[in-house]
Amino acid sequence: DVSLTTKKGRTNMDQALNQKIDAFIAANKEQILQDIAALVAINSVEGEPAEGAPYGVGTRAALDKTLELAAGMGFATRNCENHIGYAELAGADPEKYLATICHVDVVPEGNGWTADPFTMQIKDNYMIGRGVADDKGPMVATLYALKFLKEEGVSLRYPIRALVGDNEETHMHDVDYYLANYPAPVFCFTPDAEFPVCNGEKGHFDGKLVSPVCNGIIKDFVGGVATNAVPDRASALVATDITKLRNAPNITLEPEGDGVRIRGWGKSGHAAMPEGTVNAIGLVVNYLLDNGLCNDAERAYLEALKKLHASTAGTGLGIDCADGPFGPLTIIGGRIFMREGRIVQTMDSRYPTCTDGDTIAKQIRAAIGTGAELTDVGSAKPFYIEADTPAIKACIDTYNEVTGENATPFTMGGGTYARHFPYAVSFGPEHSDMVLPEFGGPMHGANEAAPIDKLLEALKIYIIALLRLEEIDF
Repeated sequence: DVSLTTKKGRTNMDQALNQKIDAFIAANKEQILQDIAALVAINSVEGEPAEGAPYGVGTRAALDKTLELAAGMGFATRNCENHIGYAELAGADPEKYLATICHVDVVPEGNGWTADPFTMQIKDNYMIGRGVADDKGPMVATLYALKFLKEEGVSLRYPIRALVGDNEETHMHDVDYYLANYPAPVFCFTPDAEFPVCNGEKGHFDGKLVSPVCNGIIKDFVGGVATNAVPDRASALVATDITKLRNAPNITLEPEGDGVRIRGWGKSGHAAMPEGTVNAIGLVVNYLLDNGLCNDAERAYLEALKKLHASTAGTGLGIDCADGPFGPLTIIGGRIFMREGRIVQTMDSRYPTCTDGDTIAKQIRAAIGTGAELTDVGSAKPFYIEADTPAIKACIDTYNEVTGENATPFTMGGGTYARHFPYAVSFGPEHSDMVLPEFGGPMHGANEAAPIDKLLEALKIYIIALLRLEEIDF
């Protein structure tokens, strides 16, 4: 029995526990990688709702596969009416339970991959494939954390549920459904961000900048794969003669029909961490303006877009601000497309406590004037939990003991499931200081990569953290 005992007996127990966990991870490593590969193989981008698949057949298939893996490990599993699911390890307290939550839906594959995004590759001890980092790799790690506790016969005070979400990347309707129909856990962590522990998330603002019907020079404008990802490519089809156009950096020109297709080539990344990205839509907007490829209505709209793309801190729109816990606001334009003669640009902003959704909308409307219309506005407030609460301390202490670091909790712009639960944090498994190899890309980007050794270290951290959390009086 490796249940945690008094402080006095902890050192010897810790050593024995460490050895047991290391042996368990070594014995299960190959199977862990096979299980992640089995999940990566399922294209679980949100799709059209279907019978028994509220978020599309791909996400449902990934949910089913995860529950199948969990059942194979001997867990009781439950599919919660096809919205979400969980694997459960029984505990003594019938009223309270602990939870982990990961998601098995993914963002669209996008462009720029060097191999099939849904066939997991292993190269130089990195996994490469859509979802290896966000969030299929961590999902499998949490199942193995429960598997260790089960195999060791740990007597749990609180049952532990490994929740399997499948609508995180778009609307999080899966957790809305769960919390409306099932009791909330007393504490939950989501392995869907970075270590050490994230105890606060910025507010989230989104909307669309829509043009009038211009009937002008721009015949088509398309770019981006997701609202919450910086696009690495975009293009506009314009009615002009290619001989009149001049070259520009990161722009290519192609004849198409009676006009020219102007393509911008940028660098993709996550909306919450736009540093170092290059937004391809912004490149095309600037080219169109610089070369006068627009009538008056189009120019007014492009000037509004230029303000959006001028800075990921929102300075162009006059919404820039920063605060102590969260740092500066970020904003990106994710997708652009044409609908019924109008150009539509989606926006994704993560904001600190010095502003709010209404203020941002007001400031954007003032900045864009009559050139564009701001529509479909949505916002969610920032959330923050004090770092010295017992469960957060249990997580951070475990992380520091396993890694030998002296890290402290942080806040971020990314939005995870944590903000939906009464008492929750995001907890690894990424590392903000990790430099990816040349062949690897970030989550939401091409060639999404995750280091195998860091995921296995995270598994160890999760096992010990769950044992610590079992000791807390909730």
